[in-house]
Amino acid sequence: MGLLKKNPFGHILIVKKWLIRILGAMTHRRFRGFNELQIEGSEIIKTLPDKNVLFISNHQTYFADVVSMFHVFNASLSGRVDSIKNVGYLWNPKLNIYYVAAKETMKAGLLPKILAYVGSVSIERTWRSEGQDVKRQVKMSDISSIGKALDDGWVITFPQGTTTPFKPIRKGTAHIIKRYKPVVVPIVIDGFRRSFDKKGLRIKKKNILQTFEIKEPLEIDYDNETTEEIVKRIEYAIEQHPSFLKVIPQKELEDLEELNKKREW
Repeated sequence: MGLLKKNPFGHILIVKKWLIRILGAMTHRRFRGFNELQIEGSEIIKTLPDKNVLFISNHQTYFADVVSMFHVFNASLSGRVDSIKNVGYLWNPKLNIYYVAAKETMKAGLLPKILAYVGSVSIERTWRSEGQDVKRQVKMSDISSIGKALDDGWVITFPQGTTTPFKPIRKGTAHIIKRYKPVVVPIVIDGFRRSFDKKGLRIKKKNILQTFEIKEPLEIDYDNETTEEIVKRIEYAIEQHPSFLKVIPQKELEDLEELNKKREW
């Protein structure tokens, strides 16, 4: 690797590699120490192609969700099965992992800007801006940026666009799936909302069981399935369809109801 080799977004890869190493070492105990991350299905990661893979997941914190995925993906690629034991897997991390994030979130301070350099594809939300509801057109440049990231590697996206649970799936994710035809891998996480604050930077509680389930890639008929059908499949795949409310313990339901009364964005 040349010292100044860059990815398609202009980020210097050696800088990105060291940022992943340093941030990974700093955050490892958040998932294996203060709390314990229980992983399921990580053997799927090693079967995936090197690029044009889209991970879809429910969303519980701004940053901890993505950080855990960097840990799990790199640990899996280095041969660990359902484990992030021994942080040495970050010495040679996969550098073409990206994640979709709101542009205003990634500009809000030094740490978000550093995290953006690690792999953010920053887009403008069409429904929310600076804490206010808005309604604006999707920027084609944002869609193209996600396509560029898929063409180079793996992309993580949170189709609900919010950390509030059981919110509707944004149709933009379905449009991206139909347009770029990626391998779509669902992930379901839990415990992060109880472990961390909303941003996912501060540890709120220790000794919380965090779960991280990687599911088999979805079999999608890219040409014939409608965006509405894909949206419905995403809802079920990341367990955010309203029917999943029936299997949540009463105490957690009460917590969710309280959370839904607050406007997060």
